[in-house]
Amino acid sequence: MITDVRAPHGHQQPYGTAYEQMLEKVRYEGAYPTREKADEAVRLVLAGLGRQVTGDERVELAARLPLEAARALTAQIPDTHPQTGWAFVKDLSTRTGASLATTRWDTGSVFSAVSAYAGPDLITRILHQLPTGYALLFGRAELTPAA
Repeated sequence: MITDVRAPHGHQQPYGTAYEQMLEKVRYEGAYPTREKADEAVRLVLAGLGRQVTGDERVELAARLPLEAARALTAQIPDTHPQTGWAFVKDLSTRTGASLATTRWDTGSVFSAVSAYAGPDLITRILHQLPTGYALLFGRAELTPAA
């Protein structure tokens, strides 16, 4: 679990109310046994998303998320070559040592909460910016343009 290094050992900094609500949503959606497990998933997935989303969409998403979530998102430098949705899940799995199935579950649970904060219009803009495979992670149909 990620904690504030300035906090005395054993005393975790309290979260803001909005982030607490986000954690509860992720905990419920993902059926996590503890808030700490939900927090780990949120921080991991948002860090990964922070490496993918750029430009105005990144700024707007950060502005709509609770402060703690926005920090996890914006602490990452965007990759020069965004990954497909499947590569995103594989990368997170490799970074954590978790199974692909667990990582996919974590991603879907967190993206569900992110969608609630971002709203459908911003998520649509983000999906247009990213390579294929992210729509399914956000719980949407993956639509391909007609030839």
